[in-house]
Amino acid sequence: MIKKFISIISCWLLTFGYVQGQSLTLEECYRLAKENYPAVKKIDLVAKSADYTIRNANKKFLPQFNISGQATYQSQVVNYAELLGGSSSPLGVDFPTFSKDQYRIQGEVEQMLFDGGNTRFQNEITKANAQLQKQNVEVELYAINDRINSIFFSIFLLDAQLELNTLKIDNLQTQLDKTEAAYKYGTAYASDVNEIKAEIENTKSTNIDYQGNRSAFLKMLSIFIGKEVASSSELVKPEPVLLSETINRPELKTFDLQKSMYETQTKQLRSSYLPTFKAFFQGAYGRPTLNPVSNDFGAWYITGIRLNWSLGSLYTIKNQRAMYDLNSQTADADRETFIRNVKMDIAQQDENVRKYTEMMGQDEKTIALREAVTQSASAQLANGVITTHEYIQKINNENAAKQNLILHQIQLLQAQYNVKFKSGN
Repeated sequence: MIKKFISIISCWLLTFGYVQGQSLTLEECYRLAKENYPAVKKIDLVAKSADYTIRNANKKFLPQFNISGQATYQSQVVNYAELLGGSSSPLGVDFPTFSKDQYRIQGEVEQMLFDGGNTRFQNEITKANAQLQKQNVEVELYAINDRINSIFFSIFLLDAQLELNTLKIDNLQTQLDKTEAAYKYGTAYASDVNEIKAEIENTKSTNIDYQGNRSAFLKMLSIFIGKEVASSSELVKPEPVLLSETINRPELKTFDLQKSMYETQTKQLRSSYLPTFKAFFQGAYGRPTLNPVSNDFGAWYITGIRLNWSLGSLYTIKNQRAMYDLNSQTADADRETFIRNVKMDIAQQDENVRKYTEMMGQDEKTIALREAVTQSASAQLANGVITTHEYIQKINNENAAKQNLILHQIQLLQAQYNVKFKSGN
């Protein structure tokens, strides 16, 4: 009997029950949940935002145009007549008297030639930050797998319990038929018949509870994967996994990207104390012009190269570099803490794998003994040696032993997938 039971359960585990409709694997649930999760949209948004930021930064090297104008009134202007003591110029040139109202409108074109590498480093920081944000989303998406595991294996367990209760009801129904026949011939009491019927109804009531919980988990799974999972859908049994303690969690890449960004920020500090060079061209019209002896309106231009060298950052660069170094050390500490916590989680799940494997062996021995007791009790009930109530207790004990085996089989499989999730493999 125990071999028959294990054979039935094994077949059930392979197909997750007799179902009609779509087939759904655990890996497919992972994929659909990731595609349906709202945060996945942030990956494209982050990429677009970084692209716009880099484009804007690169436009710093495009020609910059500026137009300005002014109209002013000066309290004093150069008076050549006073400078020459009222006499005529020794060169015979008549110097004009400059107007106190002066006007100018000018346009300037400026071209960045060298910015100390600031734009290049800023773009690298933008890219690093975008990668970090994307990886944070990947971490968030990966965490969904744990929820999917919990829901998937909960449905798995409920289906097993429903299947087992169906077997129990079949056994009780067989015994009910025998008891009703005995009652007709006066060798059994009506209370015996009613007690078996009550146990059947109690088991059916338990099934209603299981089915309600199953429906709730199916609705949760549907919300996660964005796809309606019908009650007739086939949830395929996950394959056993090879356990590995190598840690490949997406959080590790997050720590690496954080350190990379801090290193780039440290490199950018160099550009803060380097000079910048710009070529420029100014064209203007107004009065006076650049001609020092003319008070007429006219046009003029200036062109050349500008140097701008600000050394104020040297006051803070040492502290800034130390701050980035501290941030990098913090990332290292967070990484070490994370790895230690993951190792403890894996150790716990490894122990669960060992424990459930050992318990399954004990369950099989218990089931064999309980089945033998039930078979004997069936004969004893027929001969009036035990009461119907005592027989039902034997049935329940056998059913509980089988429930334990199924529970431990599923817990073993779930523990293996928990190790897979915790390690990131």
